[in-house]
Amino acid sequence: MKRVSRRGVLESVLALTVAVAVVCLPGCRRSDEPQEAAPEIVEQPPPERPKPWPAGSEEAAVRIVDAARADDRVMERLSQLVDGIGARPGGSRAMERAVDWALATMKEDGLDSVSVEKVTVSVWERGQESALLLGPGPPRPLAVLGLGRSVGTPAGGITAPLVVVSDFDDLERLGGQVSGKIVLFNFAMQEQENMFASYEQAVQYRWRGAAAASAHGAEAVLVRSPTTRSLRTPHTGAMKPYDEGERPIPAAAVSIEDAEMLQRLYDRGERPEVRLTMGARTLPDRPSANVIGEVRGRELPDELVVIGAHLDSWDVGSGAHDNGTGVVMTIEALRLLTSLDLKPRRSVRGVLFTNEERGLEGGLTYREKHLGELGRHVAAMESDSGGFAPRGFSFEGTDEAAERLQGLLELFAPLGSLALRRGGSGADILPIVEEGVPGLGLIVDSTHYFDYHHTAADTFDKVEPSELKDALAAFTLMTWLLAELPEPLPRSGAQR
Repeated sequence: MKRVSRRGVLESVLALTVAVAVVCLPGCRRSDEPQEAAPEIVEQPPPERPKPWPAGSEEAAVRIVDAARADDRVMERLSQLVDGIGARPGGSRAMERAVDWALATMKEDGLDSVSVEKVTVSVWERGQESALLLGPGPPRPLAVLGLGRSVGTPAGGITAPLVVVSDFDDLERLGGQVSGKIVLFNFAMQEQENMFASYEQAVQYRWRGAAAASAHGAEAVLVRSPTTRSLRTPHTGAMKPYDEGERPIPAAAVSIEDAEMLQRLYDRGERPEVRLTMGARTLPDRPSANVIGEVRGRELPDELVVIGAHLDSWDVGSGAHDNGTGVVMTIEALRLLTSLDLKPRRSVRGVLFTNEERGLEGGLTYREKHLGELGRHVAAMESDSGGFAPRGFSFEGTDEAAERLQGLLELFAPLGSLALRRGGSGADILPIVEEGVPGLGLIVDSTHYFDYHHTAADTFDKVEPSELKDALAAFTLMTWLLAELPEPLPRSGAQR
């Protein structure tokens, strides 16, 4: 048997005594005694984050989105414009009819004021045009569209060998070798998520290709159409005005299919020969007009939010996406605010600008005539990228203003995850944005816009009603928020 020392026994007893004392401190209960319930811990909710939008915006957002999605009038009015009137080049009789239609439509909607603003516009006419590949092989026509502001050819056309270049660097390497020839810029527009970024790269050849080739002695210019998809549909568009001392030469766009075929012939050393005939001419300036309608603000009627689009179009197709959809969104945004009795804090002014495509005189005249009141323009927003599903807004202005706009986008959740992108807002509002007015542009899905842009294919059937209605909802909701904010968007610099 193991012997335990007296000291060990004493240490054991002492340890037990301490343990009992610890367990049975005053205030403690034995396990067989009734236990009191532990006090309930109530978690306090975190303080509510202030909403970055005006009171009542959630309800207004629901009403606007629901009303826009139920709005069949937007498609009816688009058909009235693009089917009933058709192509609307600046300075044309069709454009005059479009002005009359817009004026009558806004008056029908019972806006607080409707008026026209006289604008003098430049006028360009296409005339008869054709291009013929004379060889190699049997003669065959090329699909072409003259570029806006181009000069015409002599009556019998221009017949010359064709030189194909890929870009301006390629042209510079050839230099004087293009003298007396027709130059084809075969720059291929690339597919990407933001097709407007691709367009900016490709459109420079349409914009200044003729001036660059003329400087090296070229007789005429052909430009591959700025698009990634084609059914042999060439795309027109404006050229840069010639500077003093530059020699104007005829310029036209060709389809992707023809540009690629001409490239293959040229690469084989077969030296294509082309006859280009164009009846293009610039005519004297003519009178036109911007159309303006307003919903007057309930508290700050002298402060203005401008929304708008350009009423004109190119002379091919009927200008459905460019920019019939923007026109009817502007008209319907004003009508929806009125019909829903959502009278905003500030006034909303809808402006349908004239001759954006070939001269921008509508936007420039608006700035000239309203220069003294631009300090009361708290924001301007434009729709000129088609009637596709909304993806967000572009913004030109201060960082503080951009942060405030970013906070509003949660209200657009029923329309998808809309984003705010820093960048250009729109051509027609650019003149007043340059004076310090914060500028926004509606961003839509750009996947297919340049399939139709500036072509004969830009027609009513290319517009999907559900997508246009969602774009209308986004456009109208942002309009209401800009006009309803307790404080206007911050802006920098002295304002006129």
